[in-house]
Amino acid sequence: MKIQILRPFGPSISKIEIPKEIISTLNNYIDQIIIDKNKSSELDHGANLAGNVKQEFRIEEDLLKSSGFHDLLFKGVKKWIEVSENKNVTKFNILSSWVVRQFENEYNPIHFHNGHVSGVGYLKLPENFGETVQSNKKSNLNGHLSLIHGNRMFNSSSMFNVKPKEGDFYFFPNYMMHTVFPFYGPGERRSISFNANIDQEIYNVYG
Repeated sequence: MKIQILRPFGPSISKIEIPKEIISTLNNYIDQIIIDKNKSSELDHGANLAGNVKQEFRIEEDLLKSSGFHDLLFKGVKKWIEVSENKNVTKFNILSSWVVRQFENEYNPIHFHNGHVSGVGYLKLPENFGETVQSNKKSNLNGHLSLIHGNRMFNSSSMFNVKPKEGDFYFFPNYMMHTVFPFYGPGERRSISFNANIDQEIYNVYG
């Protein structure tokens, strides 16, 4: 497994790629839920999440395992902690996994997650996220994920902005604040996230 460890500030972030076959399996599953109104209602997760978005629903445990996504997350978390902390994760319990379907003008406000570790990856994206209101702006953060930690100081950034790319998946500690900016134009920004617990003795640095 290729893994990239990013440490733009105190806590590290890691990045892996979701295999295309898993993306295909997840998207097919999600598309079926979208057209099944009863299933969509049964798995609706919007009331438990921060997003101001069209649709958010849970991923069933059986699908997580049969698709290979559960194993991918476990291996990713295990490698992340091994490289960044030199510790061996032996326990991995997914508390929840869900899909966010974001469309034009929708957004996710600043928030954090429960559990010990979290992550987000991208399954489907619009052709582009639209232009900025002022065309002379140097950066365009439409549709971007922004991970936030601490304060902006000399030689220390407090934000790490991620432009989504289909197949990219990022891991981060549960407490890391983050937000998703709105975008403008047609298309769906489809992401998948999870919260999980790992070995308590690794997570609890205070003993």
